[in-house]
Amino acid sequence: MSLSTTITTWGYTHHPFSYVGNKGRSRFRSPGFMPHLKMKFFTNPSSLSVSAVLTKEQESKSKKQAMEFKEYVLEKAISVNKALESAVSIKEPVMIHESMRYSLLAGGKRIRPMLCIAACELVGGVESTAMPAACAVEMIHTMSLIHDDLPCMDNDDLRRGKPTNHKIYGEDVAVLAGDALLALAFEHIATHTKGVSSDRIVRVIGELAKCIGAEGLVAGQVVDIISEGISDVDLKHLEFIHLHKTAALLEGSVVLGAILGGAPDEDVEKLRKFARCIGLLFQVVDDILDVTKSSQQLGKTAGKDLVADKVTYPKLIGIEKSREFAEELNKEAKAQLVGFDQEKAAPLFALANYIAYREN
Repeated sequence: MSLSTTITTWGYTHHPFSYVGNKGRSRFRSPGFMPHLKMKFFTNPSSLSVSAVLTKEQESKSKKQAMEFKEYVLEKAISVNKALESAVSIKEPVMIHESMRYSLLAGGKRIRPMLCIAACELVGGVESTAMPAACAVEMIHTMSLIHDDLPCMDNDDLRRGKPTNHKIYGEDVAVLAGDALLALAFEHIATHTKGVSSDRIVRVIGELAKCIGAEGLVAGQVVDIISEGISDVDLKHLEFIHLHKTAALLEGSVVLGAILGGAPDEDVEKLRKFARCIGLLFQVVDDILDVTKSSQQLGKTAGKDLVADKVTYPKLIGIEKSREFAEELNKEAKAQLVGFDQEKAAPLFALANYIAYREN
């Protein structure tokens, strides 16, 4: 299922948002739960659907809200894709730049860049201020995917519905393409961020480096690797893996946007907690999808965690308990946004719901 299809489905069945056009700029009104809707969660392991009894007027409004959020997401995705296209042009050596572009421009949901931009706008910043950092987190995310797919790691042949980078360019070039994207991410922030003090740029660079290094993404990857085949892994151990391997970069995306937008430290920390919750939520949902969806539906190899004997939330606590945990994380994440301007916070509410109810 595509991002736009998933969002449209989400809009019919989940938290309602309304939108006000502002000379072409996407703006949202405050999200509000509708207590008069009678909702029931189904326990079919292949679905997180919600049923609702709607009047024709309510149903029409819900469809309108779905389309408006879809427009917001598509608008941001177009901006991010355009910026990424410009950031990595074809030049000598041609092969390495082609390899970088092959994975960077292969599609994807662009959740991390959107979170970065939405956090910046929430605290009073603008999209252009956050865009270099938004591109940087997507470059780093792409690097992690290229390396994760290598034979020495997950040994995967499919990513975003296409052959993985090393299947096209070879393992040697794939490793170097990932390295180049990692280096470019920091260069891009340092040289393309405008209208922000050097102190804030340095803080952003330090924050990003920490969230992907030996105390962040790499830590999660390493513990994940050494945990394969271990039978006595507990929830605390699993949470460590995912808070570092997956949540760290999502946290960095939000925190970078908040810092660039000029948020006070108190608000940065609230948004950090929001991001940790949705980061862990992202991985819990990923674990569920890995055992409930096909490779065609996911755009990557399904069931690979089971084959590799990796510890996952469904393996430890079952699918239904995993779904309940996902709901708790989603509620906790959105609770962190209560003190903010609800109109500006609406995209983050919606993105949290998208992460919770996505189907690929």
